[in-house]
Amino acid sequence: MSDQNPYGRDPYAQNPSGQQPSGGQPPYGQQQYGGQQQYGQQPYGAQNPYGRPTPNGQQQGQPPLWAPWYGIPFPQAFLRFWKKYVRFDGRASRSEYWFWALWYVLGNIAAGIVGSVFNVLPFIDNGDDGVVRLWALATFIGFIALTVRRLHDVNLSGLFALFFIIPPIGILFSLIVGLLTTHPEGQQFDRPDRG
Repeated sequence: MSDQNPYGRDPYAQNPSGQQPSGGQPPYGQQQYGGQQQYGQQPYGAQNPYGRPTPNGQQQGQPPLWAPWYGIPFPQAFLRFWKKYVRFDGRASRSEYWFWALWYVLGNIAAGIVGSVFNVLPFIDNGDDGVVRLWALATFIGFIALTVRRLHDVNLSGLFALFFIIPPIGILFSLIVGLLTTHPEGQQFDRPDRG
């Protein structure tokens, strides 16, 4: 019996002559002499040269508080909301707006659970409503400020946020504001001097 492969040359076998394949290139997956990368490939973690976020979502740092953070991660949206709680200047991205809306819903659920636990205790009356109301009161002004910043990002006056106060119109208004696209002219509302 022969040691030859009946299907032809084994592509993974060592080159018996020890020479490189034709064309002077090393086999696939092996680096050339000197270990340098070919074809201008960037090393792992390199910055995107076009100023946009890298495709895998990594950014080189957080933007300042006066600037919108496009593509903000979910946990950072919660922290950024509280850092910019009463700032009515600047802009807010769609992701800042919608991630906070999700945090708000999760907060309502958590407040309802905590309130229902307190409602079971005999010495606290109407505890479930109290905790939910406290959460709503704590976030009301911040959400109006976030809405004003979102309006600035779409290049509209923050006074349109007054529609938020009218209950039936306010919910619809919040949805529309969250869906509008960013306009570059909204930079007029940025205040870099406030940090």
